[in-house]
Amino acid sequence: MVDLEKKYDIIVVGAGPGGSSTAAYLGRAGLKTLLLDKAKFPRDKTCGDALSGKSMKVVRELGLEKEIEKLPHSRIRGAIFSSPSGHIASIPFPKNDPNRRGGSGYCMRRIYTDKMFFDAAKKTKNVETAEKMQVNEVIMERGYAVGVRGIKLSSKKREPFEFRAKVIVGADGVNSIVAKKVLGDEAKLDPKHSCDAVRVYYEGIKDIEDKIEIHFFESIQPGYFWIFPLENGSANVGLGLVTEDLQKKIKKQKKNLVSMLNEAIENEPIIKKRFLGAKAISPVTGWRLPFGSHRRQLAGNGWVLVGDAASLVDPFSGEGVGNATLSGKLAAHEIADAILENDVSKSRLNTYHEKVWMELGEEIDTSYKMQQVGRIKWLIDKVVQKAQDKPEIRELISASLANEEAKKKFESPLFYLKILFS
Repeated sequence: MVDLEKKYDIIVVGAGPGGSSTAAYLGRAGLKTLLLDKAKFPRDKTCGDALSGKSMKVVRELGLEKEIEKLPHSRIRGAIFSSPSGHIASIPFPKNDPNRRGGSGYCMRRIYTDKMFFDAAKKTKNVETAEKMQVNEVIMERGYAVGVRGIKLSSKKREPFEFRAKVIVGADGVNSIVAKKVLGDEAKLDPKHSCDAVRVYYEGIKDIEDKIEIHFFESIQPGYFWIFPLENGSANVGLGLVTEDLQKKIKKQKKNLVSMLNEAIENEPIIKKRFLGAKAISPVTGWRLPFGSHRRQLAGNGWVLVGDAASLVDPFSGEGVGNATLSGKLAAHEIADAILENDVSKSRLNTYHEKVWMELGEEIDTSYKMQQVGRIKWLIDKVVQKAQDKPEIRELISASLANEEAKKKFESPLFYLKILFS
């Protein structure tokens, strides 16, 4: 039960994987932590549903791997890519990936994933949780974040609440109230560095393998279409485009994401026969992804941002859960040390900002460059064609799915020259 008069060490706003991971690590560090969310769990979150290797590292540290096995999921052992001209390459995950043991990963609906992380935080000593609590304001005093105010959505009268803490963590997603309060205009998304996407669940798609599928169809260039296998033969199907590119398509072609999704399913030769007789089992839902290629300030006096609120989504894959949970872990460690030192100033908490970019900056920069390469249709064609034909190219792409050094080769013009003349 949440004590309305109690002052906490930390208040975490948002109980998705980033916020719940932050709270769990803070609780383990012995800090009185309040975790708030406006929803009631379980709740859905529109997403691609894949759990990255990075996510799995935190999953194991929090002791949750056995929980995944109990929940509906699918085992994933690689990725299938197709190019605009129809070349197809099947790439296995490397078996020596320490985060995907035996070259195997998971896909699991966010309705299960998020509750798993939330329950882990809820069970952690020193962590209190409160659902249906909508935060509307960050309390600032003398330039420091010192608390939050909002309303109880569970109350018919929408009763107000106010909580105080030494540090406020914004983990409340792409439309973060905390980020808007502490960053002001800097919290606005750049259409060059954000993505719009739609997702729908299907059952009955033919020839689904134990691999995620990413299709660079010419009709949706420079975006991509995906099919991610889930439990019992179901699948997460969707597509996404950089916001600026989507705005241009809407203006020039009068197309939106839903129409592009449906046209791809009906017309693209690689998949249209596979969808014959398949059935959509959910509405089409959409969301926006804030890319880490536009770096925002992640810490200040009495506050830090994690996950989507920190704009940490991978610009190439669109994956956010891995970076959210990693940022939560880093945030918890720095906040714990700062409170121990009795210094929650920007200069002290900024070590979190620095560590996030030290850990993720190079990888995000590489992913952004790969996203730009993905706009060059003939080059994507050539890479996928060579991967289709040559084991050494498949091995390189496989390594890049787990190894940052291998992934960085995709930045180099020499790499593409080697492919062109191999």
